[in-house]
Amino acid sequence: MGTLLMVILQKLNPSNILYLFALLSCVLFFALIKLCFLRYSCPVYLVDFSCLKPPSYCRVPFSTFLENAAEFQSFDPESLTFMAKVLSSSGQSEETYLPPALHYIPPKTNRQDSIKEVHMALFPIMDDLLTKTKLSPSDIDILIVNCSGFCPSPSLSSILINKYSMRSDVKSFNLSGMGCSASALGIDLAQNLLRVHNNKDSYAIVLSTEILSPGWYSGQDRPKLLLNCIFRMGSAAILLTNKKEARKTSKYQVVRTLRTQRAFEDKAYLSAIREEDSRGNLGVTLRRDLLQVAGETLRSNVTDLGSSILPFREKFRYGVSVVRKRFLEKSREDYVPDFKTVVQHFCLPTSGAPVIREIAKGLRLGERDMEPAFMTLHRFGNQSSSSLWYELAYLEAKDRVKKGDMVWLLGMGSGPKCNSVILKCIRPIMVGESKKGPWADCIHRYPIVSNIH
Repeated sequence: MGTLLMVILQKLNPSNILYLFALLSCVLFFALIKLCFLRYSCPVYLVDFSCLKPPSYCRVPFSTFLENAAEFQSFDPESLTFMAKVLSSSGQSEETYLPPALHYIPPKTNRQDSIKEVHMALFPIMDDLLTKTKLSPSDIDILIVNCSGFCPSPSLSSILINKYSMRSDVKSFNLSGMGCSASALGIDLAQNLLRVHNNKDSYAIVLSTEILSPGWYSGQDRPKLLLNCIFRMGSAAILLTNKKEARKTSKYQVVRTLRTQRAFEDKAYLSAIREEDSRGNLGVTLRRDLLQVAGETLRSNVTDLGSSILPFREKFRYGVSVVRKRFLEKSREDYVPDFKTVVQHFCLPTSGAPVIREIAKGLRLGERDMEPAFMTLHRFGNQSSSSLWYELAYLEAKDRVKKGDMVWLLGMGSGPKCNSVILKCIRPIMVGESKKGPWADCIHRYPIVSNIH
């Protein structure tokens, strides 16, 4: 290490040395400020969460999906063959769900049926969360609802306020068009609002879903057909608070949130975009460079996150690798920090088997770390923004989350955006709690090892 330092210093002139010294001083100064801020900022707790278990009549085996699709006049034989290949390689099982409107021939994509889907997706988990936490709707101070593709008027948050007769002063927010990362973004927003109002004890609920019926694509454009095959029904409700006494009963404390986006770049912005095809059919186009764009966005997010949560040893190793590449071996790859030194559990995007593997490879994660994402994809499909909570529910159902463990929820969505949420388990997850939820009737069958490989 001393030899490396001497070689670098010999290659630098006095002005560069002064520049490096000033840079390191600034980094140290701001790190100390951030440390002080985090130490004295208002803690935010995740009390509990609920995930939807869709009814069995919504189940859609591959054969049923393709048989129904063959009845639609909008799909030619090539389109049907393409969707069959996507389904077979998607990593999904035959047990995933689609809303009732998409079981009709042709699918019902009107506003009325979309609103029915909203009721079906959001009301049960809201009821379950309020029951588990013994709260009344009038106790809720902040309501955040995210859904990417369906934005009615009145808004989804207004539908919830009307249904549950919430208070007139409830602070409501409706997030749309934010993609699969919106749930993690909602947690970040709720945390910031709770910290701003730290002089008032408050409860915040984040409701996360994707309403699928208005997003059905009826054309023959291959990139737009993908979403018909990979997105499935799901939703989650999360309760957060800044009440100090909630520490005794809450499952987790929100340790860190981080948002990164690259919409300022045209290539990134256009990598996943909702648009009409040549016949006027609306659908989401996923372009070939999406994986590359997602990797760049993830790299930026991970670099910033690592600087705040990794131990000094990992930061130092990464810093040395950057310096070595900058001044000695430009072809050398950067050192990838070991996040498992601080994080015990990972909830990765369920965008598909190749995406899960690429993210895991980039973060130096093993098969056990990928397991929650692969099993959620297998059992429930890609549920967009709510998938992360099914993964956390999986970890709890397998009795893996222990007091003191850190969990990283990583959401990636169109925009493109990458949002991270770091949670710390602050009380034991009881056996009775872990046996409930969406995995209750099937957790004994998992993991299915073949799906990870």
